[in-house]
Amino acid sequence: MCGIVGYVGPKKVVPVIIEGLRRLEYRGYDSAGIAVGSPSRAALPSPTLEIRRASGKLHNLEEVLREHPLEGTFGIGHTRWATHGRPTEENAHPHRDCSGRIVVVHNGIVENYLELKRELITQGHKFITETDTEIIAHLIEQIQLDAEAGAPGDRSSSSGWGKASAAPIPLEVAVRRAVKRLTGAFALGVLSASEPDKIVVARFGPPVVIGVGEGESFVASDVPGILHHTRNIYFLADGDMAILTLAGVELTDFDGNPIERKITRILWDPIQAEKGGYKHFMLKEIWEQPRAVTDTTLGRVSLDSGKVFLGEMKLSDKELASATSINIAACGTSWHAALTGKYMIERLARLPVDVDYASEYRYRDPIAGPDALGLLITQSGETADTLAAQREMIALGSKTVAICNVVDAMVAREAHGAIYTHAGPEIGVASTKAFTAQLTALFLLALKLGQLRGKLDAAQSVTLIEELSRIPAKIEEVLRQCTAQCEQLAKELSTARDFLYLGRGIHFPIALEGALKLKEISYIHAEGYPAGEMKHGPNALIDETLPVVVLVTRDESDPASKLRYEKTLSNIQEVTARSGRVIAVATEGDTTIGSLVEHVIHIPPAIELLSPLIEIVPLQLLAYYIAVRRGCDVDQPRNLAKSVTVE
Repeated sequence: MCGIVGYVGPKKVVPVIIEGLRRLEYRGYDSAGIAVGSPSRAALPSPTLEIRRASGKLHNLEEVLREHPLEGTFGIGHTRWATHGRPTEENAHPHRDCSGRIVVVHNGIVENYLELKRELITQGHKFITETDTEIIAHLIEQIQLDAEAGAPGDRSSSSGWGKASAAPIPLEVAVRRAVKRLTGAFALGVLSASEPDKIVVARFGPPVVIGVGEGESFVASDVPGILHHTRNIYFLADGDMAILTLAGVELTDFDGNPIERKITRILWDPIQAEKGGYKHFMLKEIWEQPRAVTDTTLGRVSLDSGKVFLGEMKLSDKELASATSINIAACGTSWHAALTGKYMIERLARLPVDVDYASEYRYRDPIAGPDALGLLITQSGETADTLAAQREMIALGSKTVAICNVVDAMVAREAHGAIYTHAGPEIGVASTKAFTAQLTALFLLALKLGQLRGKLDAAQSVTLIEELSRIPAKIEEVLRQCTAQCEQLAKELSTARDFLYLGRGIHFPIALEGALKLKEISYIHAEGYPAGEMKHGPNALIDETLPVVVLVTRDESDPASKLRYEKTLSNIQEVTARSGRVIAVATEGDTTIGSLVEHVIHIPPAIELLSPLIEIVPLQLLAYYIAVRRGCDVDQPRNLAKSVTVE
């Protein structure tokens, strides 16, 4: 949610920032802006900060820059996703103080901004925007004014203002005092015309990364924004500050105490974040799923012994085995992965699992404790609701494990163990390969728990791992065989106003995910439902205009799967009897289904617990091609952001 890119160094600053913001467009935004600073020179006796902003997409800002170019030695840019105030040029970041000498960019929400704004107005500050961010620039300005004047109104250090001083205070000191007065979530980048070639950064909530180069430093809200310039990254934690200058990067806490953070060397190549010839990132990422599943499995299983190795797990095998229940919290697509994982863990480890929306978890007075293992699932590792749920679990005494796609993300740092999904960068807002990688990680965790709890012997484990090893090739087969069919179906279905997705058992979460994919990128109303619940309401929706997508695969080796298949056939007949249009996702070799429905998408057979990794692929393709035919912005759907870092 929102993008930040800043630079201090010898390069021309505007191209670095604009390029970085473009690589962060996937995060979602509705306006953009840039601030550039120049040191004093003959024509300009004092340092200056100049700003350019525009509503809408980044190309609008680039047009403004063509008409009114900027040059400078340091700067910061921002793409804004509106929270406080409409998505207008006036409300776009960066925001200034009264003097125009301090500028701020901000991701997050300042919850006490009205209180601070009223206070600053009484001190003579004039506000020109509707945003919460503008108050931060004015607050920093007032702190510097009070400190320089040694004003009687200066507050005590306990309130966050610090003691009065007749001498000017450095920008970083003013920012430290300012952040102590803010409540809410914030990632800040602050510049001052009075201190050229310096950017002060603070984090409390939304993610921030610092890039270290040769004689240059970078700040960004996510790695792709600066990866073309450096692979050496600091991931800031809550309460961290960074001061970027030509001399390098200084890290402190909010009290000014030096801190140490290890540099992470990013191993994936920047080209992975490019479209690579595909029309959209989403399509590229759908086709990358075989590799994502392979890479998430690689090095973690033994085909000889059937053992599972989770190297990033800080919890001992004894601690994992002693858990009496698992509480999973996640949001959106990750929540659907969690529901799927519940079936995997309960089936293989015989361990009860509860699944919560992370946004609801801490508000329901949850029951957790030392015997319950907390499991957090998040693609970015920075989702605000998921982090809040994790902290609630820890406060209640639970150990936590994180499944995420970003090494050293906040959720992993705060967890007692992590399982990284090695899917590579996912740029499309609608998650695809991150989802199948999450399912893979959950299956590995289920296997591990089953082995530790004595529910799986070596022979069973080897068989399950062999089945997992076949999944990437089966996904490739679906991509080869079903892409053209899904594209053709999209021509017929793209004018529908509503869709219904049905599944039983472990297939129900996949029905939910298929419906979510369609509504996210095509803006068609879609609903996922347990097939067995049709008689309890959804039958009223069915008529000749309603496409109904039914997951009706079966595992011939599993009697329970065959029973669910037969029950689902009955549900299909309920739909067709009411003239509903059925699109069935069925197993290759199924000769029964074709005579019952209008369209069949056949996929390779798989064991029941792994079939979701294959079933979801045609649903992703169908959603993609319907959205394309409707002319929608597939990679950046309206009103959505890739990483939701505020509640």
